[in-house]
Amino acid sequence: MEYIPVLVLVISFICLLAIGTPVAWSITISSLLTMLVTIPAMPAFTTVSQRMATGLDSFALLAIPFFVLSGELMNKGGIAHRLIAFAKTLVGSFPGGLALINVIAAMLMGAIAGSAMASASAMGSILGPEMEKEGYSKEFGVAVNITSATTGLIIPPSNVLIVYSLASGGVSIAALFLAGYIPGILTGLFLMIVAAIWAKKKKYNVGKRSTLKQVFSTFIDAVPSLLLLVIVIGGIVIGIFTATEASAIAVLYTLILGFIYREISFKNLPEVLLNSASTTAIVMLLIGASMSMSWVMSYENIPQNISSLLLGLSDNPIVILLIINLLLLFVGIFMDMTPAVLIFTPIFLPVVTKLGMDPVQFGIIMVLNLCIGLCTPPVGSVLFVGVGVAKTSIQKVIKPLIPLFLAMIFALFLVTYFPQLTLWLPSLFGF
Repeated sequence: MEYIPVLVLVISFICLLAIGTPVAWSITISSLLTMLVTIPAMPAFTTVSQRMATGLDSFALLAIPFFVLSGELMNKGGIAHRLIAFAKTLVGSFPGGLALINVIAAMLMGAIAGSAMASASAMGSILGPEMEKEGYSKEFGVAVNITSATTGLIIPPSNVLIVYSLASGGVSIAALFLAGYIPGILTGLFLMIVAAIWAKKKKYNVGKRSTLKQVFSTFIDAVPSLLLLVIVIGGIVIGIFTATEASAIAVLYTLILGFIYREISFKNLPEVLLNSASTTAIVMLLIGASMSMSWVMSYENIPQNISSLLLGLSDNPIVILLIINLLLLFVGIFMDMTPAVLIFTPIFLPVVTKLGMDPVQFGIIMVLNLCIGLCTPPVGSVLFVGVGVAKTSIQKVIKPLIPLFLAMIFALFLVTYFPQLTLWLPSLFGF
């Protein structure tokens, strides 16, 4: 009898996804059906709707709409062009120079905007045609763009790390932000190595070496954009303001910057606000639905049962972490990142803490793991954005994607089994 709620939850969720029900509604309906197994209809409906509402009642979540808005302002404000120009002077003369520019610019853009889809859209529309002009295959350019766009979800400020902080019961957002730097940069570095090897093998064109004057000029042009990172992260780490307050400052700063660059005007502000509101609504609905499912699973003791099952399989931390990583990789293929973090953090976090892992490290492992899922069908949102911008097909992109996937998995392996890669910076600043 105790396994019936679990079966109802899993089977109903999978069936709803299979028939094309939106993820948020699949989560909500399967949670409701699970509650109906154990309690009457009226309390079940009331409980699920109440948990959706209370799940959104968090001060930390206010940061998400602000960061979404600042990301939208950056996308429209000409920041991507300046970051690409700066990256071009740094690595344009290396093998696969344009691919390396894509990775570095995506890391900078993603870190500033905190959105993988915004980064994939901006880099794809600006760099995609240029790469084709220089003789790069369209599919290779798309593969590099898709995978590099996800690095901005690990390098702070990141909305997903804020969601993980909520799901984990209050892990420090500042510590998570600091912990994301080295894994994010490491992932980007591995992607660059693979891209350079692929480009050399295919004998793609190499750009001209930039002069010191050109590097300095593009750097000065990009400084106002890069300064946002210093203001936001520096302010959070030093303790001048919280992550939520930092997100509001980011909006104000990017708005002023957009007007200074003359890329944003009062005329296109309504469109920016509407796009931000639409994205925020989708994210918040997913969060509310996922919080209701998390509560239902807790009520039915599902996390405790899975924890006991995993710890019963082996007492070797290496084996358990490998199993969790494989499960998360599988989950990432079928589920969007936000609900996956909210649903599976309460399940796996107790397991890894019993093994002695720091919750901050596990947060980075989980996000890095699910970033790979964003690049894979059938639910890979970044994959669809990248393919859509380039006007190509998923089937054609798969081949050049595989070595880049392996680079991301190798980065995940290092982050999983070498804790100092994530914990060194937080410990340096006393977190």
